[in-house]
Amino acid sequence: QVQLVESGGGLVQAGGSLRLSCAASGRTFSIYNMGWFRQAPGKEREFVARITWSGGTTDYADSVKGRFSISGDNRKNTVDLQMNSLKPEDTAVYYCAANVARYWGQGTQVTVSS
Repeated sequence: QVQLVESGGGLVQAGGSLRLSCAASGRTFSIYNMGWFRQAPGKEREFVARITWSGGTTDYADSVKGRFSISGDNRKNTVDLQMNSLKPEDTAVYYCAANVARYWGQGTQVTVSS
């Protein structure tokens, strides 16, 4: 099993920035990618960004391209999400995930006020 713990959520004004972090523990040798999803009230959980350890490739949802940046350290099994130019529609619970969402963190709330 892999355990994921997020940190860094909070309240920010529109246009501001936040940085989320996630640390994995347990069977970390089995991790081949890590990323972030989010779920806004009344909406389905959606993909935000992902980084794959092999080659360091990254993927982003269209809604966050150019504003969010994902980075990670496969030796430490950590992944960060730098969120800039935040919008009220970015308000959601953000979840860290590993291995194409096989493993999930408990989530951290991000609230962007207008």
